Amino acid sequence: MMRLFRRKPKKVMLIGLDCASPDLIFHQLDLPNIRQLMSSWGKLESSIPCITVPAWASMTTGRDAGELGVYGFRNRADYSYNPMTVVNGSAIKAKRVWDYIGEAGKDSLVMAVPQTYPPRPIRGHLLSGFLTPGISSGFTYPAIFKQEVLKLAPAYPFDVKDFRTDDKAALLQRLFDLRETQFKVAFHMLKAKPWDFFMHVDIGLDRLHHGFWRFHDPTHRFHNPNSPFKNAVRDYYTLLDEQIGQMVEAAPDNTAVMIVSDHGVKRMDGGICLNEWLWREGWLHLEAPPPQGTLTRFEDLCVDWRKTRAWGAGGYYGRVFLNVQGREPSGVIPPESYETIRDELATQLKSIPGIHGDSINTCVMKPQEIYRQINGVAPDLLVYFGDLHYRAIGSLGHNAVVVSSNDTGPDDANHDTHGVFILHDPQSKSEGEITGMNLLHIMPQILNLMGIAITPIT
Repeated sequence: MMRLFRRKPKKVMLIGLDCASPDLIFHQLDLPNIRQLMSSWGKLESSIPCITVPAWASMTTGRDAGELGVYGFRNRADYSYNPMTVVNGSAIKAKRVWDYIGEAGKDSLVMAVPQTYPPRPIRGHLLSGFLTPGISSGFTYPAIFKQEVLKLAPAYPFDVKDFRTDDKAALLQRLFDLRETQFKVAFHMLKAKPWDFFMHVDIGLDRLHHGFWRFHDPTHRFHNPNSPFKNAVRDYYTLLDEQIGQMVEAAPDNTAVMIVSDHGVKRMDGGICLNEWLWREGWLHLEAPPPQGTLTRFEDLCVDWRKTRAWGAGGYYGRVFLNVQGREPSGVIPPESYETIRDELATQLKSIPGIHGDSINTCVMKPQEIYRQINGVAPDLLVYFGDLHYRAIGSLGHNAVVVSSNDTGPDDANHDTHGVFILHDPQSKSEGEITGMNLLHIMPQILNLMGIAITPIT
């Protein structure tokens, strides 16, 4: 068991667990090291959308997705009909928490945080995370830091490829290899480099949930209690708990420790074929019907934009774009009818039934109602199908609107709107369970712990 600190905190250690489940960490699993740190703890409301990109960027900037202009892994670059593009760290223009820390004359050690590639200069050291193209890229700051990383791990992994696979044994081995290698490097640097703020994120937990949730959750439609993988989720959390104990033990005594996740996890019950539905309902028009039984990506379809009123993008949540006159090149919706048509479409989307023909509690949101500011090209509607038990599917040709499988490979889980917040601050008394924590509170909380004052973000 690790020791807990009793001196005034001057440093902050933030351990990020992508997709960590509040129920598992707080109630279901035996995680003694994490349990010791639960001086203050509770659910952490995620970003909208509750996905890795933009959630970690929102957490480290204190800005919501609208302010960042980042609405997912892929975004519309403009109002043309060109395919959406993958966003990396260059899309984040706002200051990160480590920028404020550097301005205060303090050092940061940032390891494997999603959407930090390409690295920007910081006071300290940074090893980029998820979405880094590979070890041949410049993935560290300073650049020479890369040599130290590769000396420890010549094939340093940033993620596991192809986590949507039926080869569960191979996937599980790759996940544990990823965790061991990333921890080896982070733990070494934690002890070797000067830092006032340390942040390390594990992306493997997210991949574990997507690949193995059916074996853990007895309510999952594919649950098999006798599977050889029935303990995969528990074993991975146990490893994380052991590694967290080692990292906290190695930190200076004057360190406040925070454990957070960007979102939670939910079983996936199926998928709503968003563009299939829009086409069948007359919102989306094609030059020729899609071949049924053969899946066709939306980007490969011949869309008749002169007749199309709306189209969508798939993923863990749905994005719907309206084809507006004067905004899109071949827009058909008059601006004066925009709100009426948007409301009509939102109502229809909420009525799509689930796989058993039942009502599934779909949530449809307008960006103007959820973001403090809107930058970039936001969706006209954001859709959480079935309270996030369903994902949105963008391809066509499914012979159905509601399906039980994912079009990009086997996937057991979707994301939940709440992740994990844990704080052990040796300067403060325990608060126990707390409520009302939001992902946007994390950045100012870190700076407050370090005694760094900034102008409040409004």
